[in-house]
Amino acid sequence: MDLGISGKTAFIAGASSGLGRAIAKELLLEGSHVAICSRREDRIQEAATWLQQQTGCPASNILALVCDVTDENAIKNAFEQTVTRFGALHMLVTNAGGPPTGQIDDLDASTWRSAIELNLMSTINLARLAIPHLRKSAHDLARILMITSLAAKQPVPSLYLSNVSRAGVQGFAKSLSEQLGAENITVNTILPGYTKTDRLSHLSESINEQTGRSIEDIEAGWAANSALKRIGTEEEFASAAAFLLSKKASFITGVALVVDGGAVKSLL
Repeated sequence: MDLGISGKTAFIAGASSGLGRAIAKELLLEGSHVAICSRREDRIQEAATWLQQQTGCPASNILALVCDVTDENAIKNAFEQTVTRFGALHMLVTNAGGPPTGQIDDLDASTWRSAIELNLMSTINLARLAIPHLRKSAHDLARILMITSLAAKQPVPSLYLSNVSRAGVQGFAKSLSEQLGAENITVNTILPGYTKTDRLSHLSESINEQTGRSIEDIEAGWAANSALKRIGTEEEFASAAAFLLSKKASFITGVALVVDGGAVKSLL
């Protein structure tokens, strides 16, 4: 299937590893140009090298940027570099690392503020500052895709910070989709379930430290809770993301797509 994104430009936040990097790989395989960002120079350069090796694309198709997504000026600068390099912006993928685990008694006000800043405010600012660029591309292709988590739909024990901040992103995305729909800009969210990433490994290690349960038992429990009885792969998630970013998804907006192997049990 031709997704219609060859030659188009995507900006992908939090792309030094995990789901962001997996989406970058999928888009490069489809012929897109990608700007990838992370807070650390060494990690984002390593990701750029890995992506080129994995896809065989020209190095000129990848722009590796250092950008702290909690810094508005850094975001503005990153978008300007992207448009200068590739000529336009067609696709925005918002993404940031997950906040720490903990129960209500473990989390003070500063921890809550940091989580909201990282996962909700960064998403709002990325979208807000990308919109002027996307409006210029809306006659052709303009997509916003926000990575949240199944925690936004079905709260996960010990993930208070993620449950709350991700749900906030859902409310923002739905509101934004209503405003931008008339301008031919789609806004969707994609909610990963338990997917084999470094983040998931860190989560299982944290739960192991808090509860004493073995990592193998924790991961087996996650797998057992899904309809497919396994943990997902980065590639499976990235394929779904690429579709929502594509021309083929032109009549899909305001949707929260759960990519979780059937772990969420709600009807809608």
